[in-house]
Amino acid sequence: MPTMPISYPVPPTSDQVDDYHGALIRDPYRPLEDTDAPATRGWIEAQNLLTESLLAAIPTRDPIRARLGQLWDIPRRGVPWRRGERWFQLRNTGLQNQDVLWTADAPDAEGRVLLDPNALNTAGTTTLNLISVSESGRLVAIATSEAGSDWQTWRVIRTDDGTELPDRIPWSKFSGAAWTHDEAGFIYGRFPEPAPGAAFDAPNLGMQLRYHRLGSDPADDPIVYERPDHDDWGFEPEVSADGDLLVITVWRGTDPETRIHVADLREFAGGPLVVRPLLGDADAEYELVATVGRTLYLRTNLGAPNRRLVAIDADDPTVTLREVIAEGPDALERVTLVGGRFAAVTLHDAHSRLALFELDGTPVGQVELPGAGTADAMAGRREDATLYLALDQFTAPKRVLAVRVADGSVEALPDSGLPWDPDDFVTEEVFPVSADGTRFPLFLAHRRDIEPNGEVPTLLYGYGGFSIAVGPRFKPEWLAWMERGGLLAVASLRGGSEYGTAWHDAGRLANKQNVFDDFAAALRWLATSGWTRPARTGITGRSNGGLLVGATLTQHPELLGAAVPEVGVMDMLRFHRFTIGWGWTSDYGDPDDPEQFRWVRAYSPLHAIRPGTAYPPTLVTTADHDDRVVPGHSLKFAAALQTAQAGDAPVLIRVDTDAGHGAGKPVSKLIAERADVLAFLDWAIGGAGER
Repeated sequence: MPTMPISYPVPPTSDQVDDYHGALIRDPYRPLEDTDAPATRGWIEAQNLLTESLLAAIPTRDPIRARLGQLWDIPRRGVPWRRGERWFQLRNTGLQNQDVLWTADAPDAEGRVLLDPNALNTAGTTTLNLISVSESGRLVAIATSEAGSDWQTWRVIRTDDGTELPDRIPWSKFSGAAWTHDEAGFIYGRFPEPAPGAAFDAPNLGMQLRYHRLGSDPADDPIVYERPDHDDWGFEPEVSADGDLLVITVWRGTDPETRIHVADLREFAGGPLVVRPLLGDADAEYELVATVGRTLYLRTNLGAPNRRLVAIDADDPTVTLREVIAEGPDALERVTLVGGRFAAVTLHDAHSRLALFELDGTPVGQVELPGAGTADAMAGRREDATLYLALDQFTAPKRVLAVRVADGSVEALPDSGLPWDPDDFVTEEVFPVSADGTRFPLFLAHRRDIEPNGEVPTLLYGYGGFSIAVGPRFKPEWLAWMERGGLLAVASLRGGSEYGTAWHDAGRLANKQNVFDDFAAALRWLATSGWTRPARTGITGRSNGGLLVGATLTQHPELLGAAVPEVGVMDMLRFHRFTIGWGWTSDYGDPDDPEQFRWVRAYSPLHAIRPGTAYPPTLVTTADHDDRVVPGHSLKFAAALQTAQAGDAPVLIRVDTDAGHGAGKPVSKLIAERADVLAFLDWAIGGAGER
């Protein structure tokens, strides 16, 4: 790859100038927001050709891709769950593009395939998004999506013989399906059908809860609940364990506050429901954990920044919350009711701990997990004796653990072994200090024989937003980086949920700059730790993490040797005008508000690019079917950065085709994408010598 000025494709431009509360701001690359315009398509194709020609010259790309194929090619199994006498599990033989849904008679039985999405689409771009099994286990509703889109279509399979019913229910998004206990149908969330050709740009407003009776025409599915007076509300339906109650979690975008509405299903005949607010003030976060009769158990941060578990009677006119599990020193991340006890996962310095409690909240004791990791999935029912959970770590993929609820004993489900030894790697946790004196966790993982020498190629990853915790995770590309002698650094930044609501609040809205300051502090810590130096350090992040990388690149180009912002939110003045972007104002603020405009303008990566600045090597990634963070963000950012670049380092963009935001991306595409990213980093900060 050359370290000399590159002749970049010329983007389409305009003379667009916008007035933001009296501030006139140019937007010369506005035409790139129209991904399907011929000029944009031509520019994308030219950029992809340029990027491919330069990446192909990196000698380590093919070996890296081959190794990633080996690391991905291991059998994987998700957490098994039960309905009736049937067990269900997602599995992958290794290089299957999409996970396959299996059913069996026992959690450890071989069973048979129920739905293989790889057989639905030879390109591997049909994904299983959501799965809802009826109470008896006889019927399964499965939401599939195409090419990475958030739009999904529900289909139904009969478990006993694997027959797929003719039902196809389109235009669903951001909602699961809740079966009624008579198994005649299910309640699901959908949006109005977009106009022809407008699905990619639909504003995601006006969600309706509808009821689909099996065998009926989905176009005639009756609306059971909608709120046209609040067209920005979304609904997550769940049916109580006894089938008598519909519990609706009402959300608005990514607002941390939710509402709980309920409706009686005992006389439900498929028509509109009488829905009443139970907790209707949106004064806190409420997450349904379980129902026992008419009692709802909810995880909430009401009066408890680290969250607690409360109970409420659905028929209580006084709406009295009864505390079950009190707030503790660690953030309560998730709870499930299994074996007559509550299994509660808390976060201690960004890694998971598991404890058991009686139904009345009496502590039973801690469960000893096999090493520091992230418990990111749990399954079990009130009458089950065993809790199944998945534990993720940096050096090994998810292990499915069986926890005996009666005594807390833990057993790992059998697996096929790994083609590497996790003990060849070590993980430690350090605590850098941010600009305002705040300590935050930073995980360091590397090969056991790698020692600090000031020159170790280092990959720093972060996210920092939307109350999403970042802790130990396994990614094949991270392991490949460590195998090649690199240091992996993963930061748990403000804006996440690692330390509860206060930690989230400290990294959003007017406080968003704290997230970028934390990341910069991690870079400075690495540079003075003896491990590495700025020219040997690369940063990566996706989505909100792409914003993080873009902001860090434009604020502190001197602190890093390479940047890979992926599917990032880069134009903070217009993010709310596309698809579900309006829902992110809870974390970012609303650019249409004068004060909040000043917040986002201050760090907007697109608007922070300074012409005449020497930026480090940068690889921007996006996808042409991303209908969450639309590709215009990355296209405009890359065009502006290429134009502004005063140094010799390349600024490249890689636009994946027939792909979306990332979830459900085929394994073949993942391997190709991650190989390109690692090869780019290997060239920029790894094996290329002094820079």
